[in-house]
Amino acid sequence: SVDLSGLHMASDRDFNRKSFTTGHTGFGIPFATWPDRSDVPRSAARPLRYLDRYVTIKQGEVFYITEALAQLEGLERGPAGNTSLTAAFALAQEMDEDKVIVVQETEYTGAGKHILPQLSFARENGIEIKFGNPDDEVPGESIILPEHPSLIKARDVDLNKLKNSYIKNCVKNN
Repeated sequence: SVDLSGLHMASDRDFNRKSFTTGHTGFGIPFATWPDRSDVPRSAARPLRYLDRYVTIKQGEVFYITEALAQLEGLERGPAGNTSLTAAFALAQEMDEDKVIVVQETEYTGAGKHILPQLSFARENGIEIKFGNPDDEVPGESIILPEHPSLIKARDVDLNKLKNSYIKNCVKNN
């Protein structure tokens, strides 16, 4: 998921300060910790049963990989569709050279708008855009494109914390 921590997904102000409407923590984490929030009672979607790792990436990293894909492969897509690819790029750097990683793309393959209008919209809404270390990115305040591909990394989410939140939601809502 793209890390949009600190931004409220139901806020009009915050909505205009994020560059992703899909593939981010505002959807992934709430639905992992309470899948029955959807319109399907007792939804069979129970991601915590199957997850052995949940990682986040930064907006600037996804924009970077999106542009790299366009430059290297000639594939122009919106960044929302490259969330999984960006995480896979980071995870592949941790793997042995002879290992393979398979990417299950997000449900919105090819989703999103071209990166230039998205970055322009962000800048018009007061978001600072620069090159640097993505770890310094603050959702709703900055988008930091990595100075070098080696700065793209997956940041682990504590699955035990998500599971505890799920249990609290079960108790609270039943």
